[in-house]
Amino acid sequence: MIIGVPWWVFMMILFIFLSGYMAYRAMSAEKRLEQQFIEREGKIFIDRIEKEREKKQRRELSQ
Repeated sequence: MIIGVPWWVFMMILFIFLSGYMAYRAMSAEKRLEQQFIEREGKIFIDRIEKEREKKQRRELSQ
């Protein structure tokens, strides 16, 4: 016992901080993954719009 506090109390405090750190890491990794997904889907959407624009311009030129 340190200062009248059992050792397992210190271990519980350590585990609480460790759990918080791991939760923070998981949250930041999930945020990065979600950002990559959003960017990928946005690029697909932009590409589709550009293809439609090109088709429209070709149709206007051929008329």
